[in-house]
Amino acid sequence: YSQRSTIRAGSLITTIFGDAIVPRGGTVWLGSLIQVMANFGISERLVRTSVFRLSQEGWLQSEQIGRRSYYSVTDSGREQFDQATHRIYGTPSSDWDGRWCLLLLSGLDTPAKDAVRKECGWLGFGPLSANVLAHPDPDLGDLDITMQRLGVTESLVVLSGQTVRNDAGMRRLAQECWNLGAIDEQYGAFVRLFRPVIKNLNKDSQLADKTAFIIRTLLIQEYRRVLLRDPMLPAQLLPSNWQGTPAYQLCRNLYRQLHGPADIYLGEMMVTADGPLPPPAMSFNNRFGGLGDSSQDSDRQTAAEVSNG
Repeated sequence: YSQRSTIRAGSLITTIFGDAIVPRGGTVWLGSLIQVMANFGISERLVRTSVFRLSQEGWLQSEQIGRRSYYSVTDSGREQFDQATHRIYGTPSSDWDGRWCLLLLSGLDTPAKDAVRKECGWLGFGPLSANVLAHPDPDLGDLDITMQRLGVTESLVVLSGQTVRNDAGMRRLAQECWNLGAIDEQYGAFVRLFRPVIKNLNKDSQLADKTAFIIRTLLIQEYRRVLLRDPMLPAQLLPSNWQGTPAYQLCRNLYRQLHGPADIYLGEMMVTADGPLPPPAMSFNNRFGGLGDSSQDSDRQTAAEVSNG
């Protein structure tokens, strides 16, 4: 990571805010963030440059108290963090009734069309044609928030439809619209990268808190990069042997093993104006279908199955 650009450092800081800081109050002293980022080979200067750019882009805001700067997520940034959190840590949907949500862009001007294509693309919508975006199972709450943010609530037409003929043709169209082959390859690379990690964790139960935090952060950093490009289509539309499934299982099982010791390290290192970071919000424990200890034994067994391919 020490050779990466400012954009890369900014991406990693974004991951740490979304994964660790936002669920624990959302504010951190810059000095403690600099200390933690040193674990990834990122210099103080690069951290300062990156948080400044994230502030300029509307993700973060700063508050000066005495000689210390404290950074927190802006309201608009939190809205987008919440949407990303719902996707990254949520449980993949397994049921689909065959219906589609269609967005008709013909009533929008060119800048609005471009904005909708970009923002709704992050929600998984793909271009069926120049003026039609589609998704088989979108989160309508996230869609409403995005439409409101873009100011297109009154002008973007949202319809519901259903495939009534040629399911095979629909699968081919889905692969082209969403470039599923490339996403499948990225999921495969993620599995190859982290499968040895979970094998080693299963052999070594004495994991240092700092090491757990580093692995957890890099895990979510790499998973996020692939998953936020994934339209989260139902199984009926996916290629056979879709690598997103083992990637999710691997990320879930690793995260369940790492989150506890990683949070201990965060509590020791990260500082707010009122003292250490507060404990995670209750909703944090719902990540990946639940982080409770009661399922730890079965998780370890499942992790071993995933690690063995």
